[in-house]
Amino acid sequence: MKKILMLHGVNHNMFGHRNPKHYGTVTLDEINQNMANLAKELGVQVEHFQTNDEGKMVERIHQGYKDKVDAVIINAGAWTHYSYAIRDALEILEVPFIEMHMSNVHAREEFRHHSVFSEKAAGVMCGFGFETYQLALRAAVSLNA
Repeated sequence: MKKILMLHGVNHNMFGHRNPKHYGTVTLDEINQNMANLAKELGVQVEHFQTNDEGKMVERIHQGYKDKVDAVIINAGAWTHYSYAIRDALEILEVPFIEMHMSNVHAREEFRHHSVFSEKAAGVMCGFGFETYQLALRAAVSLNA
């Protein structure tokens, strides 16, 4: 059974409360439950991890390498725009990763238009709110079908 690692970045524990205009009112727990339900439907395992600590995110990516996950989905939040430490950790993976964002980062502040991950990602998805997670999971499952 395929193992997909779903990484939630900084401030994502505040989904449902933080800027509903861009992120809606869905909570991280609701996202994780929906992803678990979809994973079951698709016949894959999904493990979720959220942290506000960049070093812990890097360590979890390293653990994903050791665990031999089949793909990674990452919504790194603000780290997307400047974390070369997370980018370097993602490059260690020998499996594809998908970068995703609930909001359309290209329709927001200028600093959000640039990602340090995109050129290494198998694909990038943004702007479909909560459904972006579902699209990313479906894409991750199909990457090595």
